Amino acid sequence: MTEQHIASAFDRDLETIQAHIMKMGGLVEAAIMGAARSLETRDEELAQQVRQGDKAIDALEDVINEETARLIALRAPTAGDLRLVLSVLKVSANLERIGDYSKNIAKRTTVLTNASEINGSAAALRRMAREVEVMLRDALDAYIQRDAELAADVIVRDEEVDQMYNGLFRELLTFMAEDPRNISSCMHLHFIAKNIERMGDHVTAIAEQVVYLVTGERPTEARPKADTTSQTA
Repeated sequence: MTEQHIASAFDRDLETIQAHIMKMGGLVEAAIMGAARSLETRDEELAQQVRQGDKAIDALEDVINEETARLIALRAPTAGDLRLVLSVLKVSANLERIGDYSKNIAKRTTVLTNASEINGSAAALRRMAREVEVMLRDALDAYIQRDAELAADVIVRDEEVDQMYNGLFRELLTFMAEDPRNISSCMHLHFIAKNIERMGDHVTAIAEQVVYLVTGERPTEARPKADTTSQTA
């Protein structure tokens, strides 16, 4: 009976922490799309909301860290239970970084408001951000449902984000070559694109954590990586 009571208490504590994870994930999803939308519509007020909203994301990570440490101290989980608890910390850390990238995009939106608009770039960035946001939603669903197959699908889809980044990077280079007056705006847009690409990497890390959590093994195949802009000959 005592062991059952301990197990029940562990499950309740873990459910509370995972509820925080899902709330944090929802805030991060909203931050991704809010940052992209503020860029496309040049909405400084929305950009400011995204920047302010990052505080709530950071606060949730602190709560998750504190409650996870308390859970480990009080319940002393072992084997699979410990792997599950530690996965919470890794997922929340990746969510926090994605939130930071959203905040960084929102900061650059303010700078770009009065700059010359680069044809089609904001819409392309929004599509790229949308892909990452859907990946994140699926990765979190996979985490809650312990669905390794869905997580593996998310990992594969990161290659599409990389390809979108590569295409936009080439377009921005063309715009800069055609008119030097575009250089400043294009540099900011490139940093935004790179932030979104890095978001995809963090979403992939969450999905990889799901695969490990379910199977006890890391994904066997190397993560597909299609970002060629930083490769050297």
